[in-house]
Amino acid sequence: MKNLYVTLFSAFLLSGMVCASCVDKKTDSSEEVIEIIHKVNGYWQTNHPEHGRSFWDNAAYHTGNMEAYFLTKKPEYLEYSKGWAEHNEWKGAKSDDKTCWKYSYGESDDYVLFGDYQICFQTYADLYNLEPDTQKIARAREVMEYQMSTSNHDYWWWADGLYMVMPVMTKMYNITKNPLYLEKLHEYLAYADSIMYDDEAGLYYRDGKYVYPKHKSVNGKKDFWARGDGWVLAGLAKVLKELPETDKYRQEYIDRFRTLAKSVAACQQPEGYWTRSMLDPEHAPGPETSGTAFFTYGLQWGINNGFLDSDEYQPIAEKAWKYLSTVALQPDGKIGYVQPIGEKAIPGQVVDANSTSNFGVGAFLLAACERVRHLNK
Repeated sequence: MKNLYVTLFSAFLLSGMVCASCVDKKTDSSEEVIEIIHKVNGYWQTNHPEHGRSFWDNAAYHTGNMEAYFLTKKPEYLEYSKGWAEHNEWKGAKSDDKTCWKYSYGESDDYVLFGDYQICFQTYADLYNLEPDTQKIARAREVMEYQMSTSNHDYWWWADGLYMVMPVMTKMYNITKNPLYLEKLHEYLAYADSIMYDDEAGLYYRDGKYVYPKHKSVNGKKDFWARGDGWVLAGLAKVLKELPETDKYRQEYIDRFRTLAKSVAACQQPEGYWTRSMLDPEHAPGPETSGTAFFTYGLQWGINNGFLDSDEYQPIAEKAWKYLSTVALQPDGKIGYVQPIGEKAIPGQVVDANSTSNFGVGAFLLAACERVRHLNK
């Protein structure tokens, strides 16, 4: 009789007759997840003792490292980000000649207005809030307030930029109380939406090059890049976390966050991850960690803070965390299956257990911290 019950239960699982909430229950404790955070972050910092430049990939890691510090209060994490900020002189791109400042794609020191060199200001602002010292945010104020003084509004022309800079605007507003930060946040996002947001799908193209039907997946579908939309969902979560309750655009951001979350949840794979081309799994099949981790962070943050319904979204977050903690996480603490730096899902590109990167670790840490907060509720 016992074997019969086992057989029947297995059949129910296979046929989808057992609800997700029945099988996707908490299987770990907050202490266990904190151990994972220390294992992952310890592995990364031990293997990367020298600080890199202030460009986006390193800076995205530090957004996760700072979140791990805020959660665990482990002093080594704080010292690691402080050392990185000091190494970079509390700056992004370092040119002082405003006449040559640019914001198209570039990695040299004259790309001061390019968001990939502005994400570092998030960590500098966090470090300032912990130990106020005007030098920590002097460059951030110089750059962002110069940018806001221009008549241009097309600074955020790629999806990644929404994670890179939207939270800078809210953080700097909360430090300076300059209302222009919140006005320009809305103005710049409106431009980004006009060139990248697909109303029908409720998702963002990576940039204007990938808008359907100009660009299609291998099966002729709309091609939404998981990490790109991961940047946006996570960026919106960070904005809502620090945006004043009285901000006149707040409901717009909430509505967009919820729409994006619903669209993201709908294309999760059964194994818990998201494929690189979100609506065409065959375009670049298999797991990918950076997009999945940013989605997990955004969804779990939304649940934890009452923006997303727990009954609807927690099963999604549970499956995603199971993938992150049992497949992406390697025995030594390395985070695998991270698609390399790029801007699209590439058919045939190998992404495996040995594929890791700083920004993927940062995304994993963000997701893990929200997992702990969920388990502690």
